[in-house]
Amino acid sequence: MVLSMALFVTTLGADALGPGDHTRSIVVDGLTRTCFLHVPPGYDAAKATPLVLVFHGAAGNAALAVAFTGMSGKADEAGFIAAYPNGTGAGPVQSFNAGGRSGIAAAANADDVKFTAALLDDIASVLNVDPKRVFATGISNGGMMCHRLGAELSERIAAIAPVAGTLALDSIAPARPVPVMQFHGTADALVPWGGPGKGTPRFLRFKSVEETIKMWVKADGCPEKPAVSAEPDKADDGTKVVRATYGPGKDGAEVVLFTIEGGGHTWPGRKPFIGFLGKATLDISANDLMWEFFKKHPLK
Repeated sequence: MVLSMALFVTTLGADALGPGDHTRSIVVDGLTRTCFLHVPPGYDAAKATPLVLVFHGAAGNAALAVAFTGMSGKADEAGFIAAYPNGTGAGPVQSFNAGGRSGIAAAANADDVKFTAALLDDIASVLNVDPKRVFATGISNGGMMCHRLGAELSERIAAIAPVAGTLALDSIAPARPVPVMQFHGTADALVPWGGPGKGTPRFLRFKSVEETIKMWVKADGCPEKPAVSAEPDKADDGTKVVRATYGPGKDGAEVVLFTIEGGGHTWPGRKPFIGFLGKATLDISANDLMWEFFKKHPLK
């Protein structure tokens, strides 16, 4: 065992990390990019550990993603590493280039796919990450970024679970079928269910939820007709949740849509910080559901 641990330390390098919170900095295309890491208390450097990337929304940052999603608590419970990348922008107001016209970072042509690939390399140099169990989730613009990674970095991202964020790309052609779990509220005013509305800034364009699901169903070779079921209405929060499962498709890939009827621009299972974001469902936990989904879908 001592020899085994020594070999892992040698592989990871002298700056190998242990349990706790850490900040990583790397330079990509001349820009210093950062990421907040949460390593669970039970992390064992001798064991390959799953990694979940958590992308913040536009005008956000990693610290807000930590508070908004509660993913670090789930990481402690389930034993995965949670990584919260920071986008680009002025000060704490940051965003990701999710492709198309997805915001300021897209207009600036920041290469966030390249950044993510470099970040995965950096994290793997200091932590024993299981390369077959790297997943992505995120909210709003961060959810859109998950879709882009699924489409363009599918050889490294095993599955994605966007929340309140749809595809900003006009087309997708992943190198392999990518399992997708989407959460979206029908009363989302910031990323409307039906796509950009009258209140959406002109520089923002993204697909509707239905278009997004259809594109992934086609890419993954899933049946067009889903199995539909209602989730138990456990909380008096003004929402109801319907689950639609498409699949299995090619290589066992699934596309799962959780429709939050009456839900706003919020994270299922977490109360919203700000009233204008709309209602949050407490009938389901996005963190619990996506983790079970991720466990089913490692890279093959």
